[in-house]
Amino acid sequence: MPTIFVTGSTDGIGLETARQLLEGGHRVVGHARDRRRADDLRAALPQIADVVVGDLASLDETRALAAAAAACGPFDAVIHNAGIGGGVPERTVTRDGIERIWHVNVVAPYLLTALMPRPGRLVYLTSGLEADGRLDLDDLQWASRDWHGMQAYSDSKLADVVLAFAIARLWPGVLTTTVDPGWIKTKLGGPDAWDEVGDGAATQAWLAVSDDDGARVSGVYLKRFEQLEANPAASDETVQEALLARLADLTGVELPR
Repeated sequence: MPTIFVTGSTDGIGLETARQLLEGGHRVVGHARDRRRADDLRAALPQIADVVVGDLASLDETRALAAAAAACGPFDAVIHNAGIGGGVPERTVTRDGIERIWHVNVVAPYLLTALMPRPGRLVYLTSGLEADGRLDLDDLQWASRDWHGMQAYSDSKLADVVLAFAIARLWPGVLTTTVDPGWIKTKLGGPDAWDEVGDGAATQAWLAVSDDDGARVSGVYLKRFEQLEANPAASDETVQEALLARLADLTGVELPR
């Protein structure tokens, strides 16, 4: 029975992803930001094997989360689903002094990936807005520029694709993909979104467990089970290495090679 770890699985796409995997007969470990949300997840999905707790906006809690999750494994797949949106009027930083969107959307999945044992498959959620992303390697956290929340979000989603493509290159034994779930009717997607949450979860659930040829791929970007062309920056090895170096400096943890 495959075992899958899904971050940010207390609501929205993450909750639906966990539900679909459980319905498929798989073993799922969920993730919640705090104990209350963990209890809510256990109530919503009584079949869930375990729920680990940690705030991805904290480096210390993410380190502890990596250890707690690893103790629930080994994992056949890890789905890095958790993320926050860009609809914020002002730049804010976490307790570690890191811009919040960058911290949750990019730093946290990097740190979990670097600290946890390698699974058979890794799936990173991105967004179609990765196409509009720009990685200013001298100002990834928008410390020097006038704040633009949606651009910061787009940049973070491009960084997720860069991260996924870098890991696919460096870890050839791990099937590593990235998924645009669409504009989904969730709290993050907002009231104007048009895609249903089931559709938004289906591709990553399939990638995590399927033996279909289309799911056993690596270093690709998908939406609705189909491969798409990602932002060209994501395939630039110089950009990949620069991003990994900055994330290592920021976290004090290098990605194992």
